[in-house]
Amino acid sequence: MRPPEIAAQVRRSFVIAKKDIRIYYVKGPVVIFGLLIPFFLFLAFSVGNRFASLPFLVSGLLAMTLFFTATAVSPVIFPWEAQARTLERLAAAPVTVPALVFGDILASFVFGVGITLVPVGIALALGVAVGHPAVLLAGILLGAVCFSALGTLLSVPPANAPQNIMMLSSLIKFPLIFISGIFIPVESLPVWGRLVAVLSPLTYFTDIARYSLGEANAFPIAVDIAVLAGFALLFMAAAMMLHARTLPGRL
Repeated sequence: MRPPEIAAQVRRSFVIAKKDIRIYYVKGPVVIFGLLIPFFLFLAFSVGNRFASLPFLVSGLLAMTLFFTATAVSPVIFPWEAQARTLERLAAAPVTVPALVFGDILASFVFGVGITLVPVGIALALGVAVGHPAVLLAGILLGAVCFSALGTLLSVPPANAPQNIMMLSSLIKFPLIFISGIFIPVESLPVWGRLVAVLSPLTYFTDIARYSLGEANAFPIAVDIAVLAGFALLFMAAAMMLHARTLPGRL
């Protein structure tokens, strides 16, 4: 594909992202889901744990907020559009499947980063010092891409019922919360827990958040950033390739 054609597809991705944000993301329940579930999990953990420091708790809240918001809607956009018969119009338009998937990822990315700024502001208001703001910003941007791509990857099965994809998404997302060092540091997990934790991209963002807020990190920060970027590229490439295969089954 020539550069002018790539530029045209990127512009169409931005149009798709704008459409997704307007239709799917700017809704009260979606915003509430992205903020309230992490907040109540954070509250339940912090009330029962008097020994965890405030930066440790806030870093976990940041990780949960970004993870839940970036994966809140992206898994069900394809099923919703297939059910509403709008996916056929998109498939008939001069837009490639990678551009379509990238547009969905971009919408989740913007939503995830925007909502995650809320707990960052709360942390600053509570007096939590961000010792490495550049690292935290890089982690939030990489994490938003990674989790948005993961959410889009979860919508690959050609099911046109959003509830089926939501059930699959929940079966994957909630276990990741408990094995990624959010509530228990990775270094305090048993051996099998540490082996599972290294397979979760959420582990590396949580580690970046801990380091940025002055807490001990389990991995070198360069490893965290490199692995998170690798997961982002892997999920994005897999989502584009697999959606190209399953899209005909939705039409």
